[in-house]
Amino acid sequence: MRTLIENLDVLFQVDANNTVLRGASLVLNGGRIVDVGPAAEIAERCRDLTYDQVVDGRGHALCPGFIDTHVHLSETLSRAIFPDNLNTRAWVFNWAKPFYAHVTTEDEYYGALLGICEMLRCGTTCFLDMGSQHDPEHVVDAIERSGIRGITGRHAADNRPKDIPEGWSAEMMDHHFFPDAATALAALEDCVRRFNGRAGGRIRCWVNIEGKEPCTLELHVGARALAERLGVGTTYHLATSAEEAQVCERNYGTWPVSRIAAAGGLGSNLVIAHCVAVNDADLDALSAHSVKVAFCPCSSLKLAKGASRIGRYPDMMDRGVIVGLGTDGVSASGNLNLMRQMHIVSGLFKDARNDPEAVGAQKALRMATVDAAKALLWDDEIGSIEVGKQADFVLFDTDHIEWTPFLDPLQALVYSATTSSIAQTWVAGVPLYASGRIATLDEDAIKRKARQLSASAADRAGLFKLNPATSAVTRLYDEGN
Repeated sequence: MRTLIENLDVLFQVDANNTVLRGASLVLNGGRIVDVGPAAEIAERCRDLTYDQVVDGRGHALCPGFIDTHVHLSETLSRAIFPDNLNTRAWVFNWAKPFYAHVTTEDEYYGALLGICEMLRCGTTCFLDMGSQHDPEHVVDAIERSGIRGITGRHAADNRPKDIPEGWSAEMMDHHFFPDAATALAALEDCVRRFNGRAGGRIRCWVNIEGKEPCTLELHVGARALAERLGVGTTYHLATSAEEAQVCERNYGTWPVSRIAAAGGLGSNLVIAHCVAVNDADLDALSAHSVKVAFCPCSSLKLAKGASRIGRYPDMMDRGVIVGLGTDGVSASGNLNLMRQMHIVSGLFKDARNDPEAVGAQKALRMATVDAAKALLWDDEIGSIEVGKQADFVLFDTDHIEWTPFLDPLQALVYSATTSSIAQTWVAGVPLYASGRIATLDEDAIKRKARQLSASAADRAGLFKLNPATSAVTRLYDEGN
């Protein structure tokens, strides 16, 4: 099917030159981009072509689809349930783990569908999911059914606490914690072989683990090595906060990134989620091994990770480290909206460092598109509007109040626009979100089911009985606890 989208007000290519075209057209053949350029040039070059579909682009801006480098689909049903006074470790061990202990495969399936609905409405066309707490088949099915592009896997850990913490369950310990790294890696390899390449290549499966304290050093190192052997990537949480770094130093005498580096565990197919607490030696190691980083601004602000105070993301980028934007899960961040992340990161370090040139709008857009694609090892097909790439993009209504008026379209996109002005979200040449609805999913039915399942899971987990004051601290994994 050949499609012409003509006479766009603005087209952001996000190519090597950060090309922004006024009065542009785009030609698609099936799910691929076959031509792009000024409208008059496209009309001349393609005058002999016939089209199955012609879309009037007047009153619209087009940019590459946003790519989320770190999300937890299995967390979606926990939106706005946990208290607002938690740091990262207390959030994980005292609240998230009890919730995960009582999440069923049905919960994860509908949580994935709900999260995908939100992402498509927010212009997200691809994501890296940390993975299911169970076998990921139901999450893969949700991705396939929706039409979105994504990477998932099976969440895994192998460093069990000596005693079962409050709110956890023996069943969760069994399905989440493998008896050793070798057993975990065997299960992860099986997942990759079963699911990688599903839906004509639109779905990929990686060797994903939880990372940090719940995983042994052997599993951290082994996951990346296994992923390299299988020709895929791996991702895990690391250096998520100063508190985690301090625990690591007390337990092992070094900071988290340096500990993995010393064991030979870093590489170009690794995406480290958060990576807030790093020192100069860590920066050197990240750069030397071409490690990718997923920065989640909203999560850092909500869980007091310290990005504005100790975050070294501008320094990473100055050293050539690819940093993509992520949302994290909806409980950790409050949303799956990459436009919020772009807005925050474009100005966060300007303010924190009193430097008006720190990051800014252009870099923020790249972090949400082509740099994110590089992190996901998918930039040969997605992340920019260029000939040969997949037709994944977002159309904005430039007649919306948010775009009225604008001289610099880039500033309008990053600083002024929100998801309110998103008109359409396309994946592989198909408009999955248009006219205020998602074409492939019944949102009303999904929302009804999600409300029911969320309340049941939280009740089973006993979250309504926990005291937010006494459960806001933890010493789990600290000095052997």
